[in-house]
Amino acid sequence: MSRLLATISASIVAAPLLLPLAAAAQDVPPLETLEQRFSYMVGLQLGQRMAEQGMGKDLDVDAFAQALRDVFAGQKPRLTAQEMQATMQEMQTARQSAGEAKAAEAKAAGAAFLAENGKKEGVQTTASGVQYIVVEEGTGAKPAAGDTVKVHYEGRLLNGTVFDSSLARGEPATFGVGQVIPGWQEVLQLMPVGSKYEVWIPSDLAYGPRGAGSDIGPHETLNFTIELLEIVSK
Repeated sequence: MSRLLATISASIVAAPLLLPLAAAAQDVPPLETLEQRFSYMVGLQLGQRMAEQGMGKDLDVDAFAQALRDVFAGQKPRLTAQEMQATMQEMQTARQSAGEAKAAEAKAAGAAFLAENGKKEGVQTTASGVQYIVVEEGTGAKPAAGDTVKVHYEGRLLNGTVFDSSLARGEPATFGVGQVIPGWQEVLQLMPVGSKYEVWIPSDLAYGPRGAGSDIGPHETLNFTIELLEIVSK
């Protein structure tokens, strides 16, 4: 948070022409003068930085704009330092609670999905809980844990959102079998070279309670299409 505040402060200090914002959405200011265009540019850049840091969903834009007006008008802040600290702690608690609820929901949804998916024709379930369908069975060797492989793949959330795809990039990925998530490690060692599988990986064999970046939340069950192209080295 301190880093964010520092970024905001630096942006505001660098933008003395960021004048009071319109109070209502319909009162859109014109961008006719140099000062207006410059002010809009600074506000746009500041908003983009804040959105990148995940601040946008928690902001009341009118209250945010009022804070800027107060600063530039030299008004006394409407919150004391103690109130701001308490507010930050309350927001962190609220975010944590919301995150825990979302993670629990994702875990329950994943378990329910796998229970039903495992009943479908052609779906095989390993002892660990990984599920897969053989789309195409290759005839080559199967990689071992210490091997390096070349694959094409696409990763999706259960809602169909694609979060990563070598196919979209147009270039296969090369990595060690032991360097990927446990569910991948298990499946790769089942696949002869030339195979193509569709795979579902429970969250505890994927990214677990931490998730991965902004795309994969905590306890997400993941769906992959994996095509094993080559064992690069053993």
